[in-house]
Amino acid sequence: MSVETTGLSALDLGLRSGAVLLVLLVAALLLREHPRSTAARLGALFAAGAAAHALCSMPGFASPPAAWQAPLIVLSGGNPVVFWLFAQALFRDGLRLQVGHGVAWAALAGLSLVGCYLLPAHGDEAHAIGAAYRVANLVFTLLALAEALRSWRADLVERRRRLRLLVVGMAGAYAVPNVLVQLAMPPAQLPAGAALFDAASLLVVALVIAWPLLRAHSADLFAERMPAPTADRVAKPPSEPKAEAPDPADVAALERLMRVDHVYREEGLTIGALAARLGMPEYKLRRLINQGLGHRNFTRFLNGYRLAETQAALADPACDDVPVLTIAMDAGFQSLGPFNRAFKSETGLTPSEFRRLRGRLPADKSAPVLADSEIG
Repeated sequence: MSVETTGLSALDLGLRSGAVLLVLLVAALLLREHPRSTAARLGALFAAGAAAHALCSMPGFASPPAAWQAPLIVLSGGNPVVFWLFAQALFRDGLRLQVGHGVAWAALAGLSLVGCYLLPAHGDEAHAIGAAYRVANLVFTLLALAEALRSWRADLVERRRRLRLLVVGMAGAYAVPNVLVQLAMPPAQLPAGAALFDAASLLVVALVIAWPLLRAHSADLFAERMPAPTADRVAKPPSEPKAEAPDPADVAALERLMRVDHVYREEGLTIGALAARLGMPEYKLRRLINQGLGHRNFTRFLNGYRLAETQAALADPACDDVPVLTIAMDAGFQSLGPFNRAFKSETGLTPSEFRRLRGRLPADKSAPVLADSEIG
């Protein structure tokens, strides 16, 4: 082995070691600071999988690997699914993990294990398994990117909106090109400097993404729901201890538009359009609804009013002949499926069940008011 090769190997090892230590630190801090958060737990698992990937992709990783390396292969192999789930939990409040999620993770991790242990290194089966794994990797990576872009405009948590773009940028710059290169060219045919470039890219990605996750005021990224305001004060997220209370005139104007003008019924109502109606900048309205009134998503904020209206109509005997779909669309829902899911999430009942019971719900399921109308 030449001196140059030895130097490159040492540099590669140093870069990967730095990336591994950094992402493991992220995992430990996420679990310590947010032990009850699904997003934080998935983030910690994703960080552990990224560390495993950094080790499994380094030059000299045994082929076939030793038995003790199997856990690393499993963590690395299933990480695209974890990335997808992490994006859902972080950017879509209220994710509930399902059996199917575990099946998807186990299938991808198992595919990686089969490719590493049970097939000859250069056989046709190994190439087919490797190609299938890389395609699945690309699919889950693209699903995570789609989740980051989905409802970006409706997200009221400013740091989370910026993090969406960061995740899209980093994954677009590293993960997707990396998978495409692997699909086009077997690892054995990659240029000599490819591994070193990969190690440096891993460290840069780890540094860039770790920064917003580890900042002192990052609790709003991992909150399942912001606290509801009380009658005598406006709720403020713990990450914004110095946030100003909203102007009562702004709150009154917003309430008038929602309760008197029923603007939530308008098709395609955006936060920009609502801000224009109020005569205030969009960022100020986002801050009013998020930091002042305790909502994390604009669509769910609107749906709180829509659901209150539909509950009142379904509980009214005079509306018994009105179809559920008509009631839902008059309140501002665009189709029956999203309405049914939102209604069941809010009340625990289907609209038909609610109508049969004439709205007899427990006290904690009563119609929401302005400040706590979020449905999930």
